[in-house]
Amino acid sequence: MAELKTKANDGDVDAFVASIENPQRQSDARELRALMEKITGEPAVMWGPSIMGFGHERLVYASGRQVDWMAIGFAPRKANLSLHLTCDAEELAAPLTNLGKYTQGKGCIYIKKLSDVDSDALANLITIAYASSRT
Repeated sequence: MAELKTKANDGDVDAFVASIENPQRQSDARELRALMEKITGEPAVMWGPSIMGFGHERLVYASGRQVDWMAIGFAPRKANLSLHLTCDAEELAAPLTNLGKYTQGKGCIYIKKLSDVDSDALANLITIAYASSRT
């Protein structure tokens, strides 16, 4: 079985955020990091070269495969902020209705900029996702 490439590492989160070229994306990354740290009580940790994760859990796939993964996290990509919220998508249906402009992939919520979403709805979404990862 292939080894998971995205792992927690000792990368410098501050240096990573400072390296984000787009000023809006960098500002959003700082704000989202602070929000996730406040909600989780966990410091940001680099997972791979470009994901900031908060907390830690053991994911078990339907196949039985187990991997170490962040409880929640995000990646400030060029096109958007990619939120990694490891919980059942059904748990997010209600909070997503009030979020604002976003798109959704199989395992991520994509936001172009934080000003596109309601800050209270985003905080609620993060809180629910983090709480569900702790059970």
